[in-house]
Amino acid sequence: QVQLVESGGGLVQAGRSLRLSCAASGSIFSINVMGWYRQAPGKQRELVATISTGGNTNYADSVKGRFTISRDNAKNTVYLQMNSLKFEDTAVYYCTISDTRGTYWGQGTQVTVSS
Repeated sequence: QVQLVESGGGLVQAGRSLRLSCAASGSIFSINVMGWYRQAPGKQRELVATISTGGNTNYADSVKGRFTISRDNAKNTVYLQMNSLKFEDTAVYYCTISDTRGTYWGQGTQVTVSS
């Protein structure tokens, strides 16, 4: 069984920053891609950013230049540094990892940006 524990969400004013963390534990085999998705009220879950084992990154157009994804392979942890936050970034943020056996999701952490 794989557990993903997210932290770092909260309420922040527009223009400020937050850093999300997600630590994976349990029966993990060779993590490949790690990433973050988000879901705003009334909207579908959408990709925010992903990072491969080799460090290749992919970002949604809406967050490019403001968000940075990184990972610590030794700690099985993925981070999302969010700068210049906007009201429209308000959502529940979910981390995800894929290993040789499947894809796993965290429980989500709320990020609320006040305008």
